Amino acid sequence: MDTQLINPKILDNQQGRPLWHLGALLNFKALCAETGGQFWALEGLADQHMAVPLHAHTREDEIWFVLEGEIAFTLGDQVILGGPGTFVYIPRHTPHTFQVRSGRARWFGFGLGGSLDQWFFETGEPAKSLDLPPAPDAPPSPAAIQAIVASLEAYGTITMGPPPAMP
Repeated sequence: MDTQLINPKILDNQQGRPLWHLGALLNFKALCAETGGQFWALEGLADQHMAVPLHAHTREDEIWFVLEGEIAFTLGDQVILGGPGTFVYIPRHTPHTFQVRSGRARWFGFGLGGSLDQWFFETGEPAKSLDLPPAPDAPPSPAAIQAIVASLEAYGTITMGPPPAMP
């Protein structure tokens, strides 16, 4: 790692690179390209419609810190309902998923290593506001889901099953 390419960074509240991504607002605070490949960081906002398929990363670990609301985390066979202040560390190769259980939830997340941050920019769109995107007219088609799964595989993320059922 060439530390001469890494510059200190301070961002004020709401600064970053906001994306609308699959129903969520993701505001990236740092990218792997800016940290010498060490990490990417984002602040996320989603509503109770957010549930991520069961998956595992082969190239990065993840760290989550719940800021507001409640998120159900599934790590292997363990399910934990996390509220504000909950810290979650997910080592690479660990099957996991999460589901927003409150009306809305906000979290801070890090990806340690890898380059999954690039995937979000390839598959998301620049946010037009710092709030959730408009709800889609219909659920994604099977072809769209297959395209998302294939694009994740290119970044070392293996999809293992559907999102958890909504309560």
